Amino acid sequence: MAHRIERITPAYRGVMIASTPGVVWWGRLQVTGLELLPLEGPLLLVGDHDSYWDTVTAGIAAMGRRQIRALAKSSMWKNRLLGAVLTGMGQIPIDRGSGNTGALDRAIEELRDGACIGIYPEGTRSLGRVLRARSGVGYIARAVPEATIIGGACSGTVAIPRFPRSRPHVRLEFFEFDRPAIAPEESPQEYSTRLLAQIRHRAPIEVAGRKRAAALAGRVPTWSPELAITGKPGGKGALEEALAQTAPKQDSPGASGRRPPSRARP
Repeated sequence: MAHRIERITPAYRGVMIASTPGVVWWGRLQVTGLELLPLEGPLLLVGDHDSYWDTVTAGIAAMGRRQIRALAKSSMWKNRLLGAVLTGMGQIPIDRGSGNTGALDRAIEELRDGACIGIYPEGTRSLGRVLRARSGVGYIARAVPEATIIGGACSGTVAIPRFPRSRPHVRLEFFEFDRPAIAPEESPQEYSTRLLAQIRHRAPIEVAGRKRAAALAGRVPTWSPELAITGKPGGKGALEEALAQTAPKQDSPGASGRRPPSRARP
């Protein structure tokens, strides 16, 4: 049986061990395709993002072979304790949606040095939305063509926090992309979109949070490049619209159903 070569940092190991009962036992984690992760050398792991638990699940599943250094939103570093833990885990802060080239440059540098970099094309949790793929995946793939590029399709993680009501069945499939390398004629955006389409084929969008799930019952869309571009139906704004429809209405004049008193005619 093959064993990892890379050293796992204490912070990374501690977080994964602490999270194991929730993911492995409570979540009944099933992993396939683990043998696709090389024990050494540059590895780019590209996955879906429906829950905060996706990153932890991938980390637990892959820890026997690699430590995943994921790009994570920089706002998480505002909490000093959490920021110190994330730094100790080797995570990379990125300002999403701002074209943060510094974070991508760091990811490229570490990837070239033989690290395993984890990235989510959508850039943030789906929350029931069809999101377009960000171009960062394409930029990294083009900058480090020697990297092995593997997909991670994760499902069931949105139910992990529902303890003890709804026990999840978490599945993580590591898989090889159809045409994993970025083609010379492809733009980074087109490449990221192509990979995300293959991921979402294996891991359809799931809605995290009971309130969101109830608001979007029967309205969660199937991801497609067309919907990701147009955002309709079920794209950007669908979640907000559904939540607004189910939110309790504030008291206002006439809200009780009684007609306001009529004005006396002169």
